[in-house]
Amino acid sequence: MELRQTPADDHSWWTALDEDHWRVLLGQGEIAARAVPPAEPQEIFDSLGIEPEIGGIGTGSIPDESLEGQEDQWQAARLALDRGDVFSLRICGANRGGLLVEWNGLKGFVPASHLKEMSRLHGHHDRVSELAGRIGESLTARLIEVDPLQNQLVFSERAAAQQPRSPSDILHRLQPGDVCQGVVTNLTTFGAFVDLGGVEGLVHISEISWERVRHPGDVLHNGQDLEVQVMGVHPDQGRVALSVKRLRPNPWTQVEARYWAGQLVEGTVTNVVSFGAFVRLEEGLEGLVHISELAEGSFMHPRNVVREGDVIQARVLNVDTAKHRIGLSLRQVHNTALEGSA
Repeated sequence: MELRQTPADDHSWWTALDEDHWRVLLGQGEIAARAVPPAEPQEIFDSLGIEPEIGGIGTGSIPDESLEGQEDQWQAARLALDRGDVFSLRICGANRGGLLVEWNGLKGFVPASHLKEMSRLHGHHDRVSELAGRIGESLTARLIEVDPLQNQLVFSERAAAQQPRSPSDILHRLQPGDVCQGVVTNLTTFGAFVDLGGVEGLVHISEISWERVRHPGDVLHNGQDLEVQVMGVHPDQGRVALSVKRLRPNPWTQVEARYWAGQLVEGTVTNVVSFGAFVRLEEGLEGLVHISELAEGSFMHPRNVVREGDVIQARVLNVDTAKHRIGLSLRQVHNTALEGSA
């Protein structure tokens, strides 16, 4: 699709953008955050001079071996998960992600975000050292995930400290519209997983904030206490859809009463991409200055005209409440200023 520069009163480019729904919202490259591979736990232990016990380094999965002869253990684990049983577990290892425990002949994992007390140390060395210091101790935890195919047995100390309810019970009690307290357990490029006391729900990246979010880690952190609203529940699949932004006022409500075509506004450039620049007008509300509305003449990239953090004046071209879009022009402001000085 070719986007051509047009006269100020020709907004055909807006229709063209509709076809890909502002690819920037779901795009990669300029907006997608770069993933940094984690350090190997063994490297961290070596640098600390710590000698972990056998089985002390791992990811929470059982070693890659045949599951033959373990069917009874996995069946017992499923029953314990459904009942919400609580266990006293011996800590046999650690990595920067959490603790390894022993249960019924299987190795399990307790994520650091599911521990009742965990200082928020920033350095990986300090974090691993603190966790490794607990090897040999015991803790009380409840199963929150059982997956024999993926060799995953996950426990939660936080869930054990809460009112005992099985995951099945929690899933059937939750209703759309419920407001719950949870803890962020994992951040991915597409959203944040939140523990609701034995059941994890997902806050999709589009439901974190009314503002654009490049990566959930820019807004949330593991172990963070978070208030969420239930959007949907699928008990049979064990899935819960959550939202954070729906607990906050929608900035797009009555936006046409605050912004209209021809209005001169001031905002801060939040992101510059190949086809234009996004401008923050107020909390949760952004407009787009398309490349054809940045400046007269030709230029290599929109960053030759504006950069992130610039405070600019722009003229409103179009307001679309239904699609949450505001079209802006920087070129028309400059042209008006030149005409006035002529």
